[in-house]
Amino acid sequence: MNNKRFFPPRISLLASTAMLMIAALTACSGGDPQSKAAYADSSKAGLFSIPKEQMEHVTVITVEPRDFPRVLRLTGTVAFNGFQTTPVITQVSGPVSRLVVAPGQHVSKGQPMLYVSSPDFSQLRANYLKARDAHDLAHKNYARAQDLYAHHAIAERDLQTAQSAEIQAEADMQSAGQALKVLGIRDPESLVERPASTEVPLLAPIAGEAVERLCAPGQVIQAGSTQCFTISNMKTVWILANVYENQLAYVHVGDPVTIKTDAYPDDFHGRISFMGAALDPTSRTLQARIDTANPNGKLKKDMYVTATVVAGKIRNALLVPDSAVLRNAENEPFVYVQVGDAQFARRQVKVEGSYGGQTQIASGLKPGDRVVGQGSIFLQFANSLQ
Repeated sequence: MNNKRFFPPRISLLASTAMLMIAALTACSGGDPQSKAAYADSSKAGLFSIPKEQMEHVTVITVEPRDFPRVLRLTGTVAFNGFQTTPVITQVSGPVSRLVVAPGQHVSKGQPMLYVSSPDFSQLRANYLKARDAHDLAHKNYARAQDLYAHHAIAERDLQTAQSAEIQAEADMQSAGQALKVLGIRDPESLVERPASTEVPLLAPIAGEAVERLCAPGQVIQAGSTQCFTISNMKTVWILANVYENQLAYVHVGDPVTIKTDAYPDDFHGRISFMGAALDPTSRTLQARIDTANPNGKLKKDMYVTATVVAGKIRNALLVPDSAVLRNAENEPFVYVQVGDAQFARRQVKVEGSYGGQTQIASGLKPGDRVVGQGSIFLQFANSLQ
């Protein structure tokens, strides 16, 4: 008697399918290393087919030449806007007695940032007060001489002498006042009523953010040489991007640029404002300067960014959806091409770039090829089982 059991065709088909699923799960989880390798690199399989009822999982498109934006992605770093950034250099020597501004603080033009205890300031203040007093006296003498001359009480020579003395005294007072203004004393006349002090303020030359502090309390600073702060208007920054030689023909001053950084999901926008005059001899790149708005001061100096420039169009480009392109274990790109009703082949391609959900294929495809646009992962799994 024959002990073999008979299974209907439907049950046999279900059993086979179950076995295939178990094998697939084994390959995706721990399992045999050789099975893993077979799944990871299914390029060894040539043509393969899938059941016609599974074609609903696959979307096939026909490759046709089309115009495609030429997108250049440039690497770069953030820099201060050089036109709205200035060093704050002291004009008086002496030790720093007080700091009244901290890094990150916004300052207005003319706002005191620190105070210097300076004997030079004390001397200049004394010179101004003396010159002012001498001018007041010379002015009164000249007014008296005019009155006496009008009544024929003095000679014209005496009037001229008084006038000359008044002019010289006024010049001395103006010179002493200008010396104080250089130190940051905008109104020397205010020193008359103010009590004597050796402290002189260092004023902000522009409005902006104090992005650097380069001195400390008690530090002795030198007039005209010691930089105490850096002020920058952080509402705009520069992006210094690197342009390779083969990209120079497509990048121009005035081109709009989209800026992205790993720090934020936001897109920042700017325009190329300047192209360098010489290439870097080491990297063989040209530096492009991009003026970029900086809302809320998010972009920080020396932050790495990617600058995307849409530089014209590429004519007759071969495009496939981004989802059509997969990569093998060696990170080489490939696509699946339909060669029959339910038959497919794996095709190595060379990718040129991607933009807007489309990938440009430089080689490996030709017009009229039917490429799997959606369902490539499904085919990769099916290919690994054959």
